[in-house]
Amino acid sequence: MSIDTTPEAARAQPADEEGTAWWSLPPEEAVAEARSDGSRGLAAPEAAARLADVGPNALVSAPPPSAWRIALTQTTQLMTLMLIAVAVVSLLIGQVSTAIVVAILVLYNVISGTRQELKARRSVDALAKLQTPQARVLRDGSLRQVDATDLVPGDVVDLEAGDLVPADGRILRAANLETQESALTGESLPIAKGPTPNEAGTALADRTSMVFQNTSVTRGTARVVVVETGMRTQMGRIASMLTEVGSGKSPLQRELDSLTKVLGIIAWGAVLVIIVIGAVRGQSLTELLFLGTAVAISAIPTGLPVFVQSLLSWGASKLADQRAIVASLNDVETLGATSAICSDKTGTLTMNEMTVRTAWMGGDHFRVTGEGYSFDGRMLGATDEPVEAATLGLAISLPNDATVSTDGVVVGDPTEAALIVLGAKLGIDADAARRDFPRLAEVPFDSDYKFMATLQRMPVRGETRLVLLVKGAPDVVLGRCTTMLTTERDLVPVDADAATAELEDMSATGLRTLAFAARFVDDADEGRVAADPMSWVQELALIGLVGIVDPLRPEAKVAVEVAASAGIEVRMITGDHAVTAGAIGRELGLGAGAVSGADLKAMSDEELTRRLPDLHVFGRVTPDDKLRLVRLLQAQGEIVAMTGDAVNDAAAIKQADVGVAMGSGSEVTKQAAKLVLTDDNFSTLVHAVELGRIVYAKITAYLRFQMTQLISLILLFLAASAFQIADGVALFPTQVLFLNFFVTLFAVLGIAADAAPPATMQEPPRDPKLGIVNPHAVAEWLGYGAVIFLISLVPLVWGPDEPSADGPTASMTMAYVVVGLATVVSALLMRRSPESGLVPPIAAIAKFLVWPVVIIVLSTELGFLQQLLGTVSLTGWQWLECVVLLLFLVVAVEGDKWIRRLRATERERLAAGDGGAAGDAGAPFEVSAGRPRG
Repeated sequence: MSIDTTPEAARAQPADEEGTAWWSLPPEEAVAEARSDGSRGLAAPEAAARLADVGPNALVSAPPPSAWRIALTQTTQLMTLMLIAVAVVSLLIGQVSTAIVVAILVLYNVISGTRQELKARRSVDALAKLQTPQARVLRDGSLRQVDATDLVPGDVVDLEAGDLVPADGRILRAANLETQESALTGESLPIAKGPTPNEAGTALADRTSMVFQNTSVTRGTARVVVVETGMRTQMGRIASMLTEVGSGKSPLQRELDSLTKVLGIIAWGAVLVIIVIGAVRGQSLTELLFLGTAVAISAIPTGLPVFVQSLLSWGASKLADQRAIVASLNDVETLGATSAICSDKTGTLTMNEMTVRTAWMGGDHFRVTGEGYSFDGRMLGATDEPVEAATLGLAISLPNDATVSTDGVVVGDPTEAALIVLGAKLGIDADAARRDFPRLAEVPFDSDYKFMATLQRMPVRGETRLVLLVKGAPDVVLGRCTTMLTTERDLVPVDADAATAELEDMSATGLRTLAFAARFVDDADEGRVAADPMSWVQELALIGLVGIVDPLRPEAKVAVEVAASAGIEVRMITGDHAVTAGAIGRELGLGAGAVSGADLKAMSDEELTRRLPDLHVFGRVTPDDKLRLVRLLQAQGEIVAMTGDAVNDAAAIKQADVGVAMGSGSEVTKQAAKLVLTDDNFSTLVHAVELGRIVYAKITAYLRFQMTQLISLILLFLAASAFQIADGVALFPTQVLFLNFFVTLFAVLGIAADAAPPATMQEPPRDPKLGIVNPHAVAEWLGYGAVIFLISLVPLVWGPDEPSADGPTASMTMAYVVVGLATVVSALLMRRSPESGLVPPIAAIAKFLVWPVVIIVLSTELGFLQQLLGTVSLTGWQWLECVVLLLFLVVAVEGDKWIRRLRATERERLAAGDGGAAGDAGAPFEVSAGRPRG
């Protein structure tokens, strides 16, 4: 097929982004289009002018919000605004002490929330490692070193193995060039590059005439002309995609916003009812505002922001201990709601260290132990006996340009590094072997003929022979073989059918294959071979085949199993080919179904959504495909975690509910993520999900406890006002504030310190659609709150004082004591549901609940507290009556949970018996623990 490669045609032909299709231009035309000179580069003044015009060669990131902006966000939350309104009204009616206390609480909430957010953001900022690579650029006809940020389109740059590509460039000339592009395309293997043009419609991963910013050169040398810099590079385009992805609220934020609105309606609705009742009875405006303030204080959960912030901060600290850094405190809880994980493969589930897994020689199979670039391991035969094959080790190590240090540092091609490691496992030190047996001639690897050959003298069967060693693509090498070396080191006719079958088996399991062969040369022919080694790469003896893979991280499979037991579906999304990805998916234990990026693009959103439950491996996908998958899963109501370490993952990571970057990944990806795993450990993510679930369980327990108290107080104030009990005032505002600060505080601390619920990762993910405020939860709050209301109403109606008594009374004090002690008991009982709150472990929470009991007793006995709160001393019998009333609360709560547990057990028994769901809809106060299995 002929390709129209004129600049005009390149610009006119379709491309997957705007601008010139540089990869389709011949080198000389690319230089002309870039307005440069391939032999002299740009003149320094011209380079300076272009730099001023296009800007520095750097990726631009959004600045983080300031402390003032975060504080303003904290202040404008609905809960805080309600507290501010209470403080203002308190000032207007002369309740200065109440106003001061509420104002201090508001200030504490804002400062605490701001500090915690800034602390989390600073943790992320600390991960940033500023790096300004240098580039060898041709200016005014001479090479010079400049900062990569100073490069401009038209600059001519030289590259060699080990370099980081500083900008997108069109290759002008190259020698054995390979680049590692996993950061951009997700392709885990190096890509052979050269100056030959590609078609204009060639996909990004297949543009072999281009090099791209932030990819690395693993082999060879090249001269390129810079065609795009900064945000116009492929990396920059991905960074630009991030600005199109908005940051939504976390599930916790959405649910707490919903709860706050409900509380606002309840609180101000109760205030309005009480004020209307008082107005009808002719009470003064001051009295009405005083009463309204008391109700508002009792109805607003003043400790909610502090508790949630503190608990999230605790979770963030625990995550940091496990080497996981969250960008925002709310992300801690979001982790616990995760129902789907889309994971990148290279470097995340795998080690990103190529490893020889299997070998075939002379009809026999061998397996290779050990992982990555560690020299630990052996090559084992069928009987698991170690193979001693020094000759094989030399044949693998000598035609090789890579080096691997004992601590796993690689210089050169990753695949060649895997072969160096295999040679080490066979007892060969590659560096020493290359010194002892120097090359006498060489055929460098080239993508056109797909093999490499070296000539050297080496020991063979106890004598030194002249050997031409060949390494390359199996189909090419096998086609040049006439014989094969058996395991007994005999030469027999090559069994091409057996070798081909073995290659097919290796490829089917996702292994990359290489073939090794040799030609034994007479000493008399040394000069002829050295003069033209290429012509001697024929009539070879096949040594063997090896299968190479990027192995799984040791902990990845276990982490996937734990996620599955927790009801979380894991999908693998990678730039590798679907066959390779599918093999890794099977080894991981992922669900069935693999699809390629091309097939993915051919599906409509409706078809893909329908097939998603049966698709768990996605190969050869683009950044757009990853973003599309995340969005479709979110549209189905899933809470999606997306993991990755490369720039090509960044847009999907930002879109995900929980974007997870690896600490060794690109800076763009870390800035887009909500969680950074500094140890690059996939299992850390699963542990983070567990911690997020624990945090959510504690928040749910706190809300169960807190809402029960608020409902009971609202009912108490409404009843007192409606029926003129205790002159319409059930409790003084100072009593309510004192309980909130000195009793509820300890109860909340006890809930936070309580041991984690059992079997946290054995339950399915909670359904985010159900939310914190759901019918079952509200029924539970109302039921338990009604019990506390009734037992605290008893002293007000049938207490020892006359109904017409003025000032502090024993009846109101008994109601105050019942409410206070009910707060303590509720914390113990409601820390778990439907599990009993009276069974161990209770030591962690019990040590916190002793103090509020002491405080309640002192507040009724110490003179200055009596004057401040309006309490009086109680007799022994009155204290006993309060304790007896509390027993009704214990019986009601524990009895309800006992019935719910019995019903749940019965439903499980019936379901196990007939294979279907059975049982009724649940007890009145039942709370759904998560999305149903099935």
